[in-house]
Amino acid sequence: MKAFIQEEHKTACVETIKTLISYPSYLREDHQGDTPFGDDIQAVLEKTLTICEDLGMKSYLDPEGYYGYADYGDGEESLAILCHLDVVPPGNLDSWESDPFTAIEKNEAIYGRGSQDDKGPAMAALYAFKAVVDSGVAFKKRVRFIFGTDEETLWRCLDRYNELEEPSTMGFAPDAEFPLTYAEKGLLQVKLHGPGDADLSMNCGKSLNVVPDEANYQGYLNEKLENELKSLGFDYQLSKEQIIVKGKAVHSKDAPDGINAITRLVTALSPHTKNETIAFIAEKLKNDPTGQTIFGEIKDDISGPLTVNLATIAINEKESTIGLDLRIPVTADKDAIVEQLTTSAAEYQLSYEEYDYLASLYVPKNSLLVTTLLDVYLDKTGDKSDALTSGGATFARTMKNCVAFGAVFPDSDVTFHMPNEKMTLRDIHNAMDIYAEAIYRLACE
Repeated sequence: MKAFIQEEHKTACVETIKTLISYPSYLREDHQGDTPFGDDIQAVLEKTLTICEDLGMKSYLDPEGYYGYADYGDGEESLAILCHLDVVPPGNLDSWESDPFTAIEKNEAIYGRGSQDDKGPAMAALYAFKAVVDSGVAFKKRVRFIFGTDEETLWRCLDRYNELEEPSTMGFAPDAEFPLTYAEKGLLQVKLHGPGDADLSMNCGKSLNVVPDEANYQGYLNEKLENELKSLGFDYQLSKEQIIVKGKAVHSKDAPDGINAITRLVTALSPHTKNETIAFIAEKLKNDPTGQTIFGEIKDDISGPLTVNLATIAINEKESTIGLDLRIPVTADKDAIVEQLTTSAAEYQLSYEEYDYLASLYVPKNSLLVTTLLDVYLDKTGDKSDALTSGGATFARTMKNCVAFGAVFPDSDVTFHMPNEKMTLRDIHNAMDIYAEAIYRLACE
């Protein structure tokens, strides 16, 4: 194995990560102007393409701003490296020890929103590629870095890319865990709509792919709610006249590992209101992130159980809306799951709307892509761990013969989508080393 990574590449990578973190590139639904997802996302995309040009690549910016890519080399066969530059919102700023969009280097780590998901891993792959180029080896495949801008929401960026651009021969997304993810559950995000309530007002949760860590209530049920929360032993705090129920935020794919603040709030409210939306949550969703009351037990040996995250709820005098994020095992029947949910919701005057759906990913473990990447990881780390399955959804599933490959290590502190998100310098440097060898074996040998 060649030693591709030099100190200059490590230094440049870290400084570029800090630069990209400075862009608050989360979706603004109410943004004005010509950009599809907001000016900050457009700005970080253009900045990244400029960086790629400075590294000797040829860049392309979609005229409507949905995506960009940078190419190196020629040839009919190509290796795609799929990255995203958008991030989830920072959440409660009081939970951060520093400004989420001012990168701080301390404790041998870079802190800031996007450091681990996905600006840090994306730049680790980019500067690993640069190190391979600088080594002077010849490339047999064209390398294309694809930069998406809507990964944390509806993937409209890659939908447009796939409509307009050629498919790659193979690829990987540096947006998950090592050693490698060869199967990803289907992702189904839905909204359930129901009647309004003149006496109940709620608006909790911000993102469908995050288990909510706070849920606020202010109204005539304050006293009863507080007594109920005390009785149930649920954590909460008072802020002026608001009751803020506390939970633990994790990615929706890991819903069983989180504490859902909305579920806890609804559990405490349900004995004191006849609202049908509240009743549906309390009686059907319950506090069960596998949804067994509605669906029964759904799981498979490849990817594990179905998970359900109650991510958002909004109730006002005109309407009510629940936002759900479901991760579906790769062998499960999506249509049957939709039918069960639609039927169950209708019992509570709730109608079903499919907000987003991403089919599952499965690349055979004996494929050339999987075996090559696993060999690289083993050679670099000595870790004989098998390939993984995941409830997460990465850009890898948007293309054939593509998998998720790092950059979180088995012993990494997983902080993406959380306050004080970070990526350690050790992880950045080790990921660069792995990615350089992977690019060399897939595109040069």
